[in-house]
Amino acid sequence: MSGPHDDLAARLDEIVADLDERSFDILREAAASKVARPVEDKRLTQARRAIEKASHLLRGIGEAGSTAGDTFDD
Repeated sequence: MSGPHDDLAARLDEIVADLDERSFDILREAAASKVARPVEDKRLTQARRAIEKASHLLRGIGEAGSTAGDTFDD
């Protein structure tokens, strides 16, 4: 069943994939340089998780069982 905001969720999923690619590039460079995990990668990971959560929430809008009281807590 398709929800009213699946198009936005799909766009967010594309952004998640882009963030993954950038994160992998940063980690490859760090590994090649034999340095610790860059802070930039941690920030990208945090952004990725937030965008994944937004995508999931958008897909839940209009579905049976979703409530207006949904929160952003993990």
